[in-house]
Amino acid sequence: MPESVEVIDDDSVRIIRMNRPEKKNALTQPMYAAMTAALAEAGKSDAIRCVMFAGVPGAFSAGADISEFLESAKTGALRPRTIEFLNALATSGKPMVAAVGGLAVGIGTTMLFHCDHVVASTDAKFSTPFSRLGLIPEAASSLLAPLRMGYARAFALLVMGRQMSAAEAKEAGLVNTVVDPAIVDATALQAAREIASLPPGAVAVARRLMRGATDNVMAQIETEVAHFKERLQSAEARAAFEGFLARKK
Repeated sequence: MPESVEVIDDDSVRIIRMNRPEKKNALTQPMYAAMTAALAEAGKSDAIRCVMFAGVPGAFSAGADISEFLESAKTGALRPRTIEFLNALATSGKPMVAAVGGLAVGIGTTMLFHCDHVVASTDAKFSTPFSRLGLIPEAASSLLAPLRMGYARAFALLVMGRQMSAAEAKEAGLVNTVVDPAIVDATALQAAREIASLPPGAVAVARRLMRGATDNVMAQIETEVAHFKERLQSAEARAAFEGFLARKK
């Protein structure tokens, strides 16, 4: 398990904490692999009844690590651990809670559409700058976001790249509760414990009924991945990445 991901079991709640503060929790392949393994283990454990994702003060996740992202742009292929993590989110049999403080960029936002309960800090900012990079949404967000938020809000977030505040995300239905940054983790853990205290069989069935079959979500992830690979090789994406590199120099 890399140091950049901490996994702690708090009784019946598994806490998966992204812990790379120096990079604002930009996600690397080892981090994706660690979170995928933690989800898989939780799914096999009767003792774990809920999973909670958390970040560090000021950053839930800044999205994909830019160095890996640039390498993907060169090769035209998404890294396999990323896809495995997306599939793990879509097929998780355990309820998932998120404690979002500060930045939630790219997959830091889109992974939340798979969560059952989201607590955000008042300073949380949600953004998905896919189009500005010549790319398209991922994590089945092109399917799940319109269902959760409505088409208009989803288009503004996923295509126009407009940032959402915590209050706006709550109004849109992405976030359940907005609290002070100092208590975002504690509030999310309280919700996770509440879910974990319920009869697990009833929760599992109700959750499956509410979320529907995973086939559509998995198919959407596969379709998005195919388009994402095409977009990585597009002139628009190359120009966007070249512009990014020029600004970094």
